[in-house]
Amino acid sequence: MPKATTTPRIMWEVVITLLPVVAVSAWFFGISALLMTLICVIACLWAEQLFIPATPNTRWWGDGSAIITGILLAMCLPPGFPFWMAFIGGFVAIGMGKAMWGGLGQNVFNPALLGRAFLQAAFPGAITTWSAPGGDFLSLQGNNLALPFLKGNVVDATTGATPLSAMKFTQEAASWQDLLWGNVSGSLGETSGLLLLVLGAYLIWRGLVNWRIPVGLLLTVAVFSGVLHLIDGHQYAPPQFMILAGGLLLGAMYMATDLVSSPLTVKGIWTYSIGIGILVVMIRVWGGLPEGVMYAILLMNAGTPLLNRVFPTRVYGHSSARA
Repeated sequence: MPKATTTPRIMWEVVITLLPVVAVSAWFFGISALLMTLICVIACLWAEQLFIPATPNTRWWGDGSAIITGILLAMCLPPGFPFWMAFIGGFVAIGMGKAMWGGLGQNVFNPALLGRAFLQAAFPGAITTWSAPGGDFLSLQGNNLALPFLKGNVVDATTGATPLSAMKFTQEAASWQDLLWGNVSGSLGETSGLLLLVLGAYLIWRGLVNWRIPVGLLLTVAVFSGVLHLIDGHQYAPPQFMILAGGLLLGAMYMATDLVSSPLTVKGIWTYSIGIGILVVMIRVWGGLPEGVMYAILLMNAGTPLLNRVFPTRVYGHSSARA
């Protein structure tokens, strides 16, 4: 299969692959998932129009990259997250994650994860309040309609611990079957491990992502968590749980593989992917938060310029500087 050759073609094909993830999240969490996605996408598009100069050939929806950012940000949020907070997150994702670095192809960090990190710091209570899947499709989740900057807008909702928080604090591991299908509490994009594996395989087959990143990342998590599980099976979760739980698959397939914020060379990519995998397990097991995918990817994004210097691309026609 020939590889996609233009940036808009790559971006729009990735957008298409994300639509099933949005659909499955809507299946479990109802209309809140669709509205959350729409709001994040609108915020990202608006910020891009404000901060990034348009060209005569640029349409209002751009090259599709802002839409990808909006969808990925929405998939990182709880179903009952207030819509106004999600809008701010989308605005920050493009403004601080993309525009301030110079626009498309210049960003150091994955914009969607930077927006999510901002929301984690600004609204820690709201972003760690989870809604259980199920219920009427047309019923909004949790605090979706909470008013901006006001307290006391709490809406009654069925809440439940995520599989990662249950494992971290009570050593109760959800079944891998539930995680594979996605009928568990969590962010919108944590809805189906099986779907994300299929979509990831498609992205690799089409040449839209570098296969070494998801493979290296997931293998590292499997090996590291597997060793810990062998040491103490009660305290540490098994590898299949660590891979399927939380946002690891979404991050491995769509965020760690960002073409701009990942290294350029094969050695750099392997180092990058292994580093993310190690950090994910360390944060999940020994950190203060149940989930570590976001911080692991952002930290290795920050290390990408260093990896590009340590493992530089070969300049053809020039001899090596080393004796």
